[in-house]
Amino acid sequence: MKKLSIINKIIYFINSILAFFLLASYLLPFISPEQFPILAVLSLFVPFLIFVNIIFAIYWLLSIKKHLLLSSIILLIGWLTLPPIYKFFDKKTISENSISIMSYNVRLFNLWEWKKDKKIPEKINKFIQEKSPDILLFQDYHTLVNQDFKYKYHYIKTKAKKNKIGLAIFSKFPIINSGSLDLKNTSNNIIFVDVLRGNDTIRVYNIHLQSLKLKTDKENFGQENSEKLVTTLEDGFIKQVSQTIVFLDHEKNWKRKKIIAGDFNNTSFSWVYTQISKGKKDAFIEAGKGFGKTYDYQFPMRIDYILTDKVAEIQKFSSFNQKNSDHFPILASINWLE
Repeated sequence: MKKLSIINKIIYFINSILAFFLLASYLLPFISPEQFPILAVLSLFVPFLIFVNIIFAIYWLLSIKKHLLLSSIILLIGWLTLPPIYKFFDKKTISENSISIMSYNVRLFNLWEWKKDKKIPEKINKFIQEKSPDILLFQDYHTLVNQDFKYKYHYIKTKAKKNKIGLAIFSKFPIINSGSLDLKNTSNNIIFVDVLRGNDTIRVYNIHLQSLKLKTDKENFGQENSEKLVTTLEDGFIKQVSQTIVFLDHEKNWKRKKIIAGDFNNTSFSWVYTQISKGKKDAFIEAGKGFGKTYDYQFPMRIDYILTDKVAEIQKFSSFNQKNSDHFPILASINWLE
């Protein structure tokens, strides 16, 4: 530090703080938010922390300073231990036996006109018709919006008879069983269906965990009442823990082929994602490319997922930059070799 200029000393001090936060974030997948809910907030900033530490490493490299080791070593640890934030190579080996599944949080088909475009439902319908996935999962589905997705089989579950908001699963394959986990004290939920494909029965879970109420505009992380924001986030993280436990208790009883998809409302650096994805394949990690961004926010945020059992082969994964919701639809092609 003695040989650094005043400016570089200040830069290195900021670098040290942000490097520490990034290093601390590596522990988040192993710490339940129920224990330290304030720490869970840090998981939302991991993409940002990775980016700024890369900038610091490049800065010190160009300055020919050994201080580049601080961020470089911490970034290397993350590269070796965390789910990738960016994929350089994808995979496209679709076979005739593969099935396609799409997950899409449609934000009530713009029912309350977040976007000043009255053709949003029509645009979503057209997109679905073009991609024509074998299995289609919706979160924030609204039953009063007139939509015909041309599927023979479906299961739609709203939170209450008077409440027309909920989850939906559409399928080209027969649905032989369905159910809801009926999450308590929340408008969110988890549903499932068993679809019959040939001689195979595949369980499909549609997950919509507690919303953290992040906004896609500049109201969050810059609003005056920051204490209220942090309290809301902490409450959301704690609810996600109980919802995750409910799901895991239900899922453990199914030993056959399965797909778990939906809006987890949390990043892949979180405890929630770590628990749900344990022993499974993540379609983005297996076959995706780029950031796999699924939420329309200021920096790349992946909070929607398609997971499978370990026996499955993920042959393709895509995230589509459709601006018809605050979420982007994701699509995967999956095959089972056994």
